[in-house]
Amino acid sequence: MKFEKPVPVSWLAEFTGSELVGNIHQEATGINEIHKVTPGDISFVDSEKYYDVCLNSAATVIIINKSVACPEGKTLLVTGDPFTAYVKIVKRFHKFTPSDKMISDTAKIGVGTIIQPGAFIGNNVTIGENCLIHANASVYDNTIIGNNVVLHSGCVLGADAFYFKRRKNRDVQYDKLESCGRVIVEDDVEMGACTTVDKGVSGDTIIGRGTKFDNHVHIGHGAVIGKNCLFAAGVGIGGKAIIEDEVILWGQVGVSKDLTIGKGAIVYAQSGVPSSIEGGKVYFGSPVEEAKTKMRELGWIKRIPDLWEKVMNNK
Repeated sequence: MKFEKPVPVSWLAEFTGSELVGNIHQEATGINEIHKVTPGDISFVDSEKYYDVCLNSAATVIIINKSVACPEGKTLLVTGDPFTAYVKIVKRFHKFTPSDKMISDTAKIGVGTIIQPGAFIGNNVTIGENCLIHANASVYDNTIIGNNVVLHSGCVLGADAFYFKRRKNRDVQYDKLESCGRVIVEDDVEMGACTTVDKGVSGDTIIGRGTKFDNHVHIGHGAVIGKNCLFAAGVGIGGKAIIEDEVILWGQVGVSKDLTIGKGAIVYAQSGVPSSIEGGKVYFGSPVEEAKTKMRELGWIKRIPDLWEKVMNNK
């Protein structure tokens, strides 16, 4: 997320109750997760395992829980709880604005687009031309939808990321990382009934042109879905996953977070994808393997009773 205008690091330090280290005169231009940062952004780190990654990233301002050597040109905000400081900044610059009508006055809707009764269109939403938004679909604030898009009943675009930090020894153990990203849907996409697409924590969740979803598909925060993909009912995609163009996922395929499925891959129904897989191949199983290999394995497993009987008879 980018700020409307640059924010002095001195103000950020006072606002979050942090110690200012490094360049005390510069300004921050946005706030982002570590994998999305660009120069001028604020990010945070609260685990020494990731110190080097964050300190050497493009982030200009880093909220950190320990005083360390500050890289040249950067600013550190040292505080005991970087997560809470980060969330406080997000809430300050990305305030929730309640709606008072089903279609916001700030929404921009293209020529030829039909919005059925009961659909909700939030603040600052952009919808292109010749779209069809069916009854009871919900399009949250700041979502961008291209041309010729169809959303069936019960679709929800732009719900918050499923991202929490666990706090042990408390009655309420999970603190929410507030979302300030968006959902972007490109042209010629169709989403089945009850499909849900979460917005990014700080960046964009993107659905590529020509992609089609069946009913009850879920796309996690910050995922990037390529062009002309086909997902059958019950597919679930974890946060920040990258699904390249022309991928087919059949019913109830589960895809973990932070991985890549290569272009043209096909994954058979009820398979589980725990890590990155190459494109141009057919996969099956949980965890997935190439379908031919997995089918041969299953064939041998079915033969185990007969093989065991032969062994016992030959004793």
